[in-house]
Amino acid sequence: MGKVQGGMKCVKYLLFAFNFIFWLSGLLVLAVGLWLRFDPETVELLKDDGAPNTFFIAVYILLGAGGLMMIVGFFGCFGAVRESQCLLASFFACLLIIFGAEITAGVFGFLNKEQIAEEVQKFYSSSISDTSNPNGTIIASIYHKTLNCCGSSTPEVTSVLCADVPEDTQDCLVAIRDFVNEKLHIIGYVGIGIAGVMIIGMIFSMVLCCAIRNSREVI
Repeated sequence: MGKVQGGMKCVKYLLFAFNFIFWLSGLLVLAVGLWLRFDPETVELLKDDGAPNTFFIAVYILLGAGGLMMIVGFFGCFGAVRESQCLLASFFACLLIIFGAEITAGVFGFLNKEQIAEEVQKFYSSSISDTSNPNGTIIASIYHKTLNCCGSSTPEVTSVLCADVPEDTQDCLVAIRDFVNEKLHIIGYVGIGIAGVMIIGMIFSMVLCCAIRNSREVI
């Protein structure tokens, strides 16, 4: 069985190093996803029955991508060391699938960014408007404590809960929008970084795969 020589041997070790970094990136994505899922502020705001779960859908996609990246990174390292065309081609295909999934999730999150914020705002508004419901009062109080806000400039969601707060207290609808956008931006930045890493990995894997095939044809 032919072995790659010269510059391709360098590509082989670069691909191995890349896959190790890719595995670490998967671990990082998994850690960020777990942080977003179990972040005390996020859990407090979205844990109750009736709370919108659109935000958590994006988080679960991130968790799945992180776990898959760790598995793919491991097999990529193994394929590079063994110079296996089959493993390298499978590695390339997996990267392409993950890349497509991340692009899809990114487009979904971008197109639904306003919808996610609006769903959380409506959930808050319905809670603070229904002062006769103890659960609604508790939910509204959680939002006020977590986001350091109270009420809204919109008359429909004014409440006695905000009667004694200072006039310069932040509007909760604005605070919710900023909070959701901040979390979604974290997901977006992580996704963009991982997409760039995956493009490099696909290039390396194809170059090495072609080099292995050519070396075997010569022999």
